[in-house]
Amino acid sequence: MSKRFRPSNRGESRLISKIASSTEYEKRKAILSVTDHLETLSNAISMKLVESNLVETHNKNSLEEQVANCLEKLARADDFQIDYQISPIRNIVANPHIVSLYVTAFVIEHLIEHKDIVDIYGSDEEIYACINKQVIKHLSK
Repeated sequence: MSKRFRPSNRGESRLISKIASSTEYEKRKAILSVTDHLETLSNAISMKLVESNLVETHNKNSLEEQVANCLEKLARADDFQIDYQISPIRNIVANPHIVSLYVTAFVIEHLIEHKDIVDIYGSDEEIYACINKQVIKHLSK
């Protein structure tokens, strides 16, 4: 259960409300920008995972398709679906990027079961860092 803030004055209440709404706005903005950069982002993430030896696969195109499908699901998902997907790794870093967190959860939880994936190496933090670099690079354009 989340912590309820009981500010003692109106100024604190307004400030807390602005912080909460600005973080929610940034989250929505990042998710909506995924559709604009879907192909380039999925290509960059999948290639960097293979180049960094974090994912071993028989078919790189299949890996790219799976990441693209993941990003499409993210763009169509509601808040509950997103929270459910990222819940196992929500605390992986202090201030995670929602897109990076969602794709990392997909790689860790679902991609390992795909027929073309041999194995996934590295820690959750290493996978997140690799994905996050590509997400920041492509979504900040």
